Amino acid sequence: MKQEIFVTSSPQIYDDASTTNIMWSVFFCLMPAAAWGVFSFGVWAAAVLCTALASSIAAEALCAYLAGHPGTLWDGSACVTGLLVGMTMPPAVPLYVPFFASLFAIGVVKWTFGGLGRNWMNPALAGRVFVYFSWTRAMTTWSLPGVLRGADALSAATPLGFLKTGMSQSAEFFRTPMEYLREHGYPRSLLDGSISDWLNARLLEPLGISLPQGYADLFFGFMAGSIGEISSFLLLAGTVFLLARKILSPAIPASYFGSFGLLVWIFGGLPLGGEYFTGDILFHLFTGGLILGVFYMATDIVCSPVTVPGQILYGCGAGFLTFLIRLYGAFPEGVALAILVMNVFVPLINRITRPFRFGAGKGARL
Repeated sequence: MKQEIFVTSSPQIYDDASTTNIMWSVFFCLMPAAAWGVFSFGVWAAAVLCTALASSIAAEALCAYLAGHPGTLWDGSACVTGLLVGMTMPPAVPLYVPFFASLFAIGVVKWTFGGLGRNWMNPALAGRVFVYFSWTRAMTTWSLPGVLRGADALSAATPLGFLKTGMSQSAEFFRTPMEYLREHGYPRSLLDGSISDWLNARLLEPLGISLPQGYADLFFGFMAGSIGEISSFLLLAGTVFLLARKILSPAIPASYFGSFGLLVWIFGGLPLGGEYFTGDILFHLFTGGLILGVFYMATDIVCSPVTVPGQILYGCGAGFLTFLIRLYGAFPEGVALAILVMNVFVPLINRITRPFRFGAGKGARL
């Protein structure tokens, strides 16, 4: 039997990328950070992740059946949403919280307008914000990793929450967040001191710089926080793979980090009684779920702009809003709200950054 060959007009570009490949790649890149959260916080954290995953899959199956689109489970998008919902939960949260977060994420945000590709904001972040305002106490009760347990109850706050509490309840001034955490006894692992001493002796001191203690804990995940956000190291390891596969566009992370880091450096020291250009960039990069939000949520293909200028504008806007909420707002983190607000502006950004048709003049956009 002769095989028919269909020839189309140029350009002809072959790419093996598909929704299924992308979603499952993201899922498996998130797994090491999720596993570290389970290792750090214990069995209940695993129950939270499983609840979020199971409810997300169940909601996807039900919505797809009602909409007449069976088979959507295999593309992996519901699993990614469920895993992200679980990773953004506090480790000791009651199981009904991730359950309803996943139901809202899939049933309301993703399927209101027809499923994957038609959701108007990132489902996982929307689910998290929904339960944050519905069960605020449960969503703001934190646990320390096993390696740090034994400290007092106040130390169970996240580094950003600990800092925000100090800023609101104390009139004293301090120069950097890490100095405040050290002076007020925020728990630190023995590994942090070993890593800091080794880096300073072998790499940094010959260059004339020094890394204060505390940053290694923030980077490797020895701190209180959401289940999947604490290890920036493992999240960045997965990100390297996604960037190498060209699944992630670097424009959004670069503009997000660039705008946020610049604003923190210039103005971040002012709320702490410091001067301009004294903000602690590393502290803010490795806390509050910034790495997880920037690489795995802000870059959502459906909810981010399609043009590079639009992606840069989107990333800069999210970085500005994160800085504004985190440093001067009532919430200690700000990543989720900043990304959701910018998701709403994506249609407008796409419209104003559409390229012009070649040879058709400045008034004719695609």
